[in-house]
Amino acid sequence: MIGNLKPLEIVLILAVILLLFGAKKLPDMARSLGKSARILKSEAKAMKKDDEAASPADAAPTAPEQQTQAPRTIKAAPGDVTTARPVNDPSHTTQS
Repeated sequence: MIGNLKPLEIVLILAVILLLFGAKKLPDMARSLGKSARILKSEAKAMKKDDEAASPADAAPTAPEQQTQAPRTIKAAPGDVTTARPVNDPSHTTQS
């Protein structure tokens, strides 16, 4: 359905969105959407990395530290994207 839209229809939809939300709120909404997407991508990579690391550890645990490792948590309030990073993960650095 989206592939069938003509340029005039797309412009009309964008104009309606601009009228509904206003020019001042659109950049903030886009910025927060981008930050949310980055956080989601980061967490998906971290979960995939944890799954890959857990597979060999489940097969043959060699050290007691592997069994007593605390689960990953995120220290962030809902909507607070400045501190929304995985805890104790040095691979994530703040980029400005």
